Amino acid sequence: MADIMSKEARSHVMAQIKSKDTKPEALVRKRLFSMGLRYRKNDKRYPGRPDIVLPKHKAVVFVNGCFWHAHEGCPHFRMPKSRPEYWEPKLEKNKARDVVNAQTLREEGWKVIYVWECELSADKREERLARLYEEITGAVLEQDGTGAGDAGSSEDLGDLGDLGGMEDTRETENPKE
Repeated sequence: MADIMSKEARSHVMAQIKSKDTKPEALVRKRLFSMGLRYRKNDKRYPGRPDIVLPKHKAVVFVNGCFWHAHEGCPHFRMPKSRPEYWEPKLEKNKARDVVNAQTLREEGWKVIYVWECELSADKREERLARLYEEITGAVLEQDGTGAGDAGSSEDLGDLGDLGGMEDTRETENPKE
């Protein structure tokens, strides 16, 4: 099946797709921050450059798009009909890379957590984000959305560890301008 867009139009559309700081990632980060968790974004020191790294909890979070990571069984993923000879190997390679990165991180003692784009739809979002908090901290959220532990305290800034000369890039609620 031929593409309905010109080569130039398709190239423009594909160039607009971001690999980091996507809306789903921002939504997850904002919620984790509001729950008192502190993290690093897209840390290059770890395999797969996780979207969110929580050193204090020894956890990494990947916020995956259903298409780019070929989310099996998801109604939002379907293999493109145009150029399957390109897309099938590309998406399979993405999935294989995800498996290798997760395995390496687990071997290094990290909890690897995936949040799929489809899990952040309006009807599933609250449940998934509460479950994410529990997966990260091991603490169950109270009915009011606060953690049962000290996760909401202002002293829970996370262990920065040795940043290897890198500056602290944690997000703050009110960045100085």
